[in-house]
Amino acid sequence: MAVTATGDYDEGNIFARVLREEIPSKRVYEDEWAVAFHDINPQAPVHVLVIPRGAWRSWADFSAGASDAEIGGFVRAVGVVARELGLEAPGYRLLVNAGLDAGQEVPHLHVHLFGGRGLGAMLVR
Repeated sequence: MAVTATGDYDEGNIFARVLREEIPSKRVYEDEWAVAFHDINPQAPVHVLVIPRGAWRSWADFSAGASDAEIGGFVRAVGVVARELGLEAPGYRLLVNAGLDAGQEVPHLHVHLFGGRGLGAMLVR
């Protein structure tokens, strides 16, 4: 198990298994820094997850411990995916949940990319 800034990384989490191709995914993008694939329970017409290849649990963990190249490569990958999916002009939403209070279900950093329709207000007021 890799030790990260937020504790032990669970090598058995579903995204670690997707990265190792033990679990199939409908990939839309991959490079040396990231993998992007369709969410199995989409919440919008376009719902893609972008995950870094490294063993990072959260945004705080990633930003504290990843190399500049890894951070830059991951952030660029998110932008490339949005452009390649044709979401730049109509617009899209990025969401990163961090921790239990935010609803993070998988302890591997992941960005949700939503699009394909108007998404409304971000939070209920």
